[in-house]
Amino acid sequence: MERTRIGIVGAGPAGLMLSHLLARAGIDSVVLERRSRDWIEARIRAGLLEHGSVDLLDRTGLGARMEKLALRHRGIEISTGGRRRHIDFMEATGGKGVTVYAQHEVVKDLVAARLEAGGDLRFEVEGVRLEGVDGPEPRLVWPGGAIACDFIAGCDGYHGVSRASIPPEALTLFHREFPYAWLGLLAEAPPFQDELVYARHEAGFALFSMRSPELTRAYVQCRADEDPDKWTAGELWDELDRRLAVQLNRGPLLLKSVTPMRAFVAEPMRHGRLFLAGDSAHIVPPTGAKGMNLAFADVVALSRALVRYYREGDEAGLDAYSDTCLARVWKVQRFSMWMTRLLHRDPAHDEFERRLGAAELEYLLGSDAARRALAENYTGLPLDLTDV
Repeated sequence: MERTRIGIVGAGPAGLMLSHLLARAGIDSVVLERRSRDWIEARIRAGLLEHGSVDLLDRTGLGARMEKLALRHRGIEISTGGRRRHIDFMEATGGKGVTVYAQHEVVKDLVAARLEAGGDLRFEVEGVRLEGVDGPEPRLVWPGGAIACDFIAGCDGYHGVSRASIPPEALTLFHREFPYAWLGLLAEAPPFQDELVYARHEAGFALFSMRSPELTRAYVQCRADEDPDKWTAGELWDELDRRLAVQLNRGPLLLKSVTPMRAFVAEPMRHGRLFLAGDSAHIVPPTGAKGMNLAFADVVALSRALVRYYREGDEAGLDAYSDTCLARVWKVQRFSMWMTRLLHRDPAHDEFERRLGAAELEYLLGSDAARRALAENYTGLPLDLTDV
């Protein structure tokens, strides 16, 4: 049987970054991914990076392509009542902004770095099972192969095998499903401006975003069971313009899809020698653009704990891993839920609730303190990178 110190399930941002951080500390790992390299590098996902995530990529030698391709944003605009108002994050936080750099580009950079360093990444590995996670030598087993590990990191997402390998009685699961979703488009159209626009509208939420200087990404709130094929491209563009109070640049659609809205947390994020990270442990509503950033924070904490264990024989960081991560996770859930409720039209709300929501948004836009709180959360909670 093969052996490695850390077996990592999933070659998304969490698994790849963990492998990269461990390698920098001289700790070997093997990453197993059921999809192909082409698939994970082409999958279009959100890519808004907090200030700390950008620092993480820069500090660990992954910033070269990002420096050339990424879009740096000072803040965002919020549209309400047909009027757009700017919130300057850099002014409110003393210089922190956000960066648009698509997740699949981050994945490309991580894969290239790991392969260039001789990392062990294995793609199209189907049927992986986790065995012995309660004992001293857990194993990753699949048809035709097996690897014994010191520890396993489950970075394989919400539907992955890692969390499902933990006995149900050992986990507490927190769920929140929303009665609405996002109908989105990805189009070959240059963004009409450099920063995102969030809209609260009587017809529902809308968001203008981008993936590159050539690609526009935008969403409108829709029913949870919305059929995207019932919308023509023209109808969707028109609705975006109406809710955002803008006129977007239009172009050929590359993608039209519905994104479900949900929140999820699994506690604890450790079971025996298995550690959950990223979407396998938590999902946040996309309104706050936190998914990849929260995954990075998880693996920074996990890599630090593992380095301490192997260098000093100290298990304190491993024992504290779940509590450390969950303290951040719940703060990020709070912010993402707050931003979601603030900007969406909930069909269950009566006029009283809607007017309260409108008043809260007006307060936010008119208060320096409230805008600073938004900016601090949106650009990211502090991320300690001193020993990365």
